[in-house]
Amino acid sequence: MASITFREVEGSSPKYWMLFGFLGLFVLFGALAWNSMHHHGHVITGMNNQIVWGLPHVFAVFLIVAASGALNVASIASVFNKPMYKPLAPLSAILALALMLGGLLVLVLDLGRSDRLIVAMTHFNFKSMFTWNVFLYSGFFALVGAYLWTMLDRSVKTYSKAAGTAAFIWRLTLTTGTGSLFGFLIARELYGSSMLAPMFIIMSFAYGLAIYLMVLAAAYAWTGRPLGDAVMLRLKTLLAVFIAAVLYFVVVYHMTLLYFASRQDAVAFILRDGGMITTLFWVGQILIGSVVPLVILLTALGKQRMWIMVACALIIVGGIVQMYVTIIGAQAFPLDMFPGMIEKSSFFDGQIHHYSPSMPELFLGLGGVAIALLVTTFAVKVLRLLPASLDDATVAKLEH
Repeated sequence: MASITFREVEGSSPKYWMLFGFLGLFVLFGALAWNSMHHHGHVITGMNNQIVWGLPHVFAVFLIVAASGALNVASIASVFNKPMYKPLAPLSAILALALMLGGLLVLVLDLGRSDRLIVAMTHFNFKSMFTWNVFLYSGFFALVGAYLWTMLDRSVKTYSKAAGTAAFIWRLTLTTGTGSLFGFLIARELYGSSMLAPMFIIMSFAYGLAIYLMVLAAAYAWTGRPLGDAVMLRLKTLLAVFIAAVLYFVVVYHMTLLYFASRQDAVAFILRDGGMITTLFWVGQILIGSVVPLVILLTALGKQRMWIMVACALIIVGGIVQMYVTIIGAQAFPLDMFPGMIEKSSFFDGQIHHYSPSMPELFLGLGGVAIALLVTTFAVKVLRLLPASLDDATVAKLEH
């Protein structure tokens, strides 16, 4: 690291302020969407008594999961002591904090009444994973913040490995908790599986690294700093491994559910009979989010930077679709209140539930994404997060 010089981005060009204003516009739209939902109620959204977690939850959970994975680059540097990744660690940490902030803001503002958050903060049910996640999210900010401090302040640099190890263990616990939110819900046939916890962990690795790669490439391209192929090719290979692992866990997860006779109808709904949900699963999640990126990254196309960015964008789109299928699809399938019996009432018993996202929900979710990118854009301006150069010669010196 002695040969690496970290510098702030000057951030005084018209292009910088145009980017800042563009992201700020989406934050404004998100705030207006929240205000509209808060004033009129969730009746203006596509949510109902059956689909109680809508599109904002899709964005929120995606951002929270990706935040954990974005820290992976920093973890490789400190916990596993890989020299090439050390110059990449500060951006990794700040991006993780920014994504977590954006996800949690969407989650909080999607409440029917946001002021009821005070109740959740003062009354705890420790039998609920939702309560445990409040502490996991708070601890993430504290530990990653401390880790970032050890990377930026030479006087506490000796504590960097300890702080990085603590943050690494905590983020694995956090993502396990996020997956367990669904894994512990036995009322929904597509939840209630311990497979969801490890699957969410590997999903976080893939989504977080895809976002990190796009932010890294954009930061260096827009600031005119050299970024060599060695860094890009190493990270894209790692990304391909993560995507293959996600695909593996998706297959094992569905095969696990198919083993139980009581879950087969629910799995058939996702894989065959779900209409739009089935289309999103096969086209959005599997084809766009996994198969096509793997083909790009593992062939000659993966040696070209433009195609690496295309693969990252497809992974991000596929990740959002996967969260949609996981969260919305499981709620759309009717509850089996009394297994082996037929219920009959006027309350949609045994019927597939339909959901159409509204514009306020979309803009609230996009507002969370914009906040994460806005925080990252501002952070690279005021903090020394980016090396002045990451050309191949500089990176080669780090590994010798």
